[in-house]
Amino acid sequence: MSHHPEGIAPHGGQLVNRIATHNQRHEFLEKADFLPRVQLTKRATSDLQMIAIGALSPLTGFMEQADYESVVNQMRLANGLPWSIPVTLSVEEEIANPLKEGSLIRLDDTNGLFVGVLELTQKYRYDKIHEAVNVYRTDDEAHPGVKVLYNYGDINLAGSVWLLHRDPHPLFPDYQIDPAKSRVLFQEKGWKTIVGFQTRNPIHRAHEYIIKCALETVDGLFLHPLVGETKSDDIPAEVRMRCYEIMRERYFPESRVILAINPAAMRYAGPREAIFHALIRKNYGCTNFIVGRDHAGVGDYYGTYDAQHIFDEFEPEELGIVPMKFEHAFYCKRTQQMATTKTSPSVPEERIHLSGTKVREMLRRGELPPAEFSRPEVAAELARAMNITTYEI
Repeated sequence: MSHHPEGIAPHGGQLVNRIATHNQRHEFLEKADFLPRVQLTKRATSDLQMIAIGALSPLTGFMEQADYESVVNQMRLANGLPWSIPVTLSVEEEIANPLKEGSLIRLDDTNGLFVGVLELTQKYRYDKIHEAVNVYRTDDEAHPGVKVLYNYGDINLAGSVWLLHRDPHPLFPDYQIDPAKSRVLFQEKGWKTIVGFQTRNPIHRAHEYIIKCALETVDGLFLHPLVGETKSDDIPAEVRMRCYEIMRERYFPESRVILAINPAAMRYAGPREAIFHALIRKNYGCTNFIVGRDHAGVGDYYGTYDAQHIFDEFEPEELGIVPMKFEHAFYCKRTQQMATTKTSPSVPEERIHLSGTKVREMLRRGELPPAEFSRPEVAAELARAMNITTYEI
């Protein structure tokens, strides 16, 4: 591993920065009315941000065909560097047709705000079913990631991007910590080893247990919830963030935890997304990454520990971030503590573990999950959110 003044080297060696300078912005804005426009989806907007801040280093833009095909088929960029999820900008044919390779394209967000520029190098067709089967391991339209893919246009636009406009996050401006900054924070704290934790759900005691097991062996925790687009029945980000804040304030040593948001959109690609999530955290400066049960999974599309096995398909040094693999944790009545099958002699009926679905059903009925499953303040926060709103959490 190359030694970096800010700790672990980013993926590919250099932290990418595609945030336009003041002068570049000015130049682009002057051309705003003359450039052809492409409107980005929510996911493409968050991909644009992720590229610009270096979270997807070494990518400097949306993938060209050689990288795209190599990633879909071999989980590597064309240069051989491990990469597991295609990052592409797909549009309808009628939008792609008039665009000329070698020209600048204005990128607007879903509100029509001019947020970025694409230096168009390539337009190409791609095979959606092939991508679905390779990346998501299914071509089933009921899969949320596959559904998004099938709804996209048939042509990919490729090339480097510049981010022109980025508001502070409307809900969590204080937690908007980019990779360049997280690396500095880790250094200031003197942390050499940092474990990243990916989450799109509230933290229950099973998560708390595996995070704390990891925290026993490293210097610090980067608690990094994903706040980009998730499926409609996932718990809203603001509710989840309050749960993380409660956990950090009451149940973790605060000086050993940094809470920050991950602006990525969720793909639900299971094993491949576990690799993707690990590489993103490496760019933020993490040396280790927790991979639990069915990481980034949805429904029954992936085996319980497939997301752990996929790490064995790469040499450790080429990934450059250490996966910490954990079994499903539960409260063990026999030993009267949180445990996994690795540490507990219990039989199944001595174990309390509730699925997210079970917890949602309880909350919907107005019951709080038991203290063995969820910290009471977290349960109360979830219950309050359920009563205020009618969304499915």
